[in-house]
Amino acid sequence: MDPLLLAGLAGTLFLIVGLSIWSGTKKQGGEKKNGLPVVAGVIMGTLVGGSSTVGTAQLAYTYGMSACWFTLGGGIACLILALIYADPLRRAACPTLMGIIRQEFGGTAGVLASVLSAVGTFINIISQLISATAVIAVVLPAFGTVPALAVSALFMVLYVVFGGTKGAGMAGVVKTALLYIAMMGCGFLVLQMTGGFSAFVEMVHEIDNPEGIRFFSPFARGIGTDAGAGLSLILGVLTTQTYAQGILSARTDRAGKGGAIVSAFLIPPIGFGGILVGLYMRAHASLYPGLTAKTALTTFVTTHIPPLAAGVVLGTLFIAVVGTGAGLALGISTIINNDLVNRMTQRFDSPQKMSMLSKLWIVLVLAGACALSAGGLGDTILRFAFMSMGLRGAVVFMPLACALWLPGRVDRRLVVASIVVSPLLVLAFGILDILPFDSLFAGIFASALLCAAGLLVRKQP
Repeated sequence: MDPLLLAGLAGTLFLIVGLSIWSGTKKQGGEKKNGLPVVAGVIMGTLVGGSSTVGTAQLAYTYGMSACWFTLGGGIACLILALIYADPLRRAACPTLMGIIRQEFGGTAGVLASVLSAVGTFINIISQLISATAVIAVVLPAFGTVPALAVSALFMVLYVVFGGTKGAGMAGVVKTALLYIAMMGCGFLVLQMTGGFSAFVEMVHEIDNPEGIRFFSPFARGIGTDAGAGLSLILGVLTTQTYAQGILSARTDRAGKGGAIVSAFLIPPIGFGGILVGLYMRAHASLYPGLTAKTALTTFVTTHIPPLAAGVVLGTLFIAVVGTGAGLALGISTIINNDLVNRMTQRFDSPQKMSMLSKLWIVLVLAGACALSAGGLGDTILRFAFMSMGLRGAVVFMPLACALWLPGRVDRRLVVASIVVSPLLVLAFGILDILPFDSLFAGIFASALLCAAGLLVRKQP
């Protein structure tokens, strides 16, 4: 491996993780005083990870423009978060989404939503760990899977345990800037190498395509599948604690909304850079022996970018994955502390004890994710990364909407039923794969029916 590449990689890792630790420990008690840039950093630092970069290039290699739903769905979700959800969330004056559900529908609903949402988030952490090992494998091919997982988890711990929300936000700003330059730079390099956009289009049309895939269609996998993927992203973002935490940690309502709006417009272009790379690598696959869809982006970086710059790009990609996994672990920790531990015991009431307990949960969550990723289950869960978003959406979306906009008007028993039934339908139909559309639609439809029934029941004398 070129020493310049390793130098660029090491320097990038040191810069971003060091900034997270420094900014998170510089001022105590700054968790709820974040300005617009830090709010955007929290949201983008978690949302733009392995799926938005390595995963987008991977899917584009196989299905072309269908890969746009990774980042397009995230951008749409951030816009909805800013324009529709920000004000009600901040008015609720509750630190967690599950706490809002608990206050409205009781302890049973809160506990079930907390546990099931945490499970969906946990699945996504595993997919981030596996994505991180894919980056490590390019830099250090002889590095084993277990050591790579351990290193990835260690960086996640450093990123968020010592930095907190403010540290993750400040590091997210720098990471996003570097990632923007990296992904857009890769996209422009592809256009330069192919001779411009029209030549790129002609190149894609000439791809050997015995499967008959429509590479320029956003619904190449079918409208049901791709629309379901976009919906999964949207609902997953709207119902995940980490993104709401960015809004709630804002200094003012304007900063919270502005951070989400900035994220909405900056996220989609990152994905289009990955799409250009994925299609280029598919068109020239014969030039790269051993190339797989998963390594399309990292192979392009190490092959076509000067070593020092390639090291910076790989370091940024690695931190993008690390930041997403760390932010999700922070969200799980917040849910466990506020919605489970505080409901069962008063032993951790002090801020110092709660902080220590939060760090312990993050370490335990990442250790468990490493253990599962090291086995055969890891590859299976990687294929269900989208389903993890769908699970969170199915569990939380309708109950949260009822709590925010229909307070006191929906029967809590039917809301509890929706929290249990909807994710089971998503899992069952997702595994059986017998529906012509994404299983998330079945889960959301069942949840909406049960909540509507709860609204009718509550209207009765």
